[in-house]
Amino acid sequence: MWENSILVQDAGATFKLVLGDICRLTVDAVVNAANCSLLGGGGVDGAIHRAAGGELLEACKKLGGCETGQSKMTDGFRMPCKKIIHTVGPVWHGGNNHEPELLASCYDTAMTLAEENKLESIAFPCISTGVYGYPKEEAAVIAVRTVLEHVKEKKYKGTVIFCCYSEADVAHYEKVFAEVLNK
Repeated sequence: MWENSILVQDAGATFKLVLGDICRLTVDAVVNAANCSLLGGGGVDGAIHRAAGGELLEACKKLGGCETGQSKMTDGFRMPCKKIIHTVGPVWHGGNNHEPELLASCYDTAMTLAEENKLESIAFPCISTGVYGYPKEEAAVIAVRTVLEHVKEKKYKGTVIFCCYSEADVAHYEKVFAEVLNK
């Protein structure tokens, strides 16, 4: 696992960039890029369900699914995190079906849950950029801007980690942070 040093400290929050497996991070909350059923799937969702164990599936069955752009929370079970925040990102259909707003809502609702539950660290995967096909650079811009706005407005004071699975994803986030820091 590769971890960048602190990228930026803003309004009392610390932002980090990690290349590796989100299931191995020791944080208060890991965000799961889930599907609407919350019952497991491929990519990050499948990896988190495997790492957390069967208790996660049982807990998710009780949540009754989740709408696109929304988030719900469970315990972390067998993972090193305390909580798992499940969020359902949009499937990319060209950007004209409210995909940017829905993706921003994923990050905002996850941050709201972290704040309401006094979680001091949260790790996000690259939501919707796998099989859901969201363009990776656009998704990184939405992720960083939404979380930064949330931190400034909601006063979240903790650590926010953007956990990338590939070096190409890391490059997108580094570019976005460089642009944000230069403004």
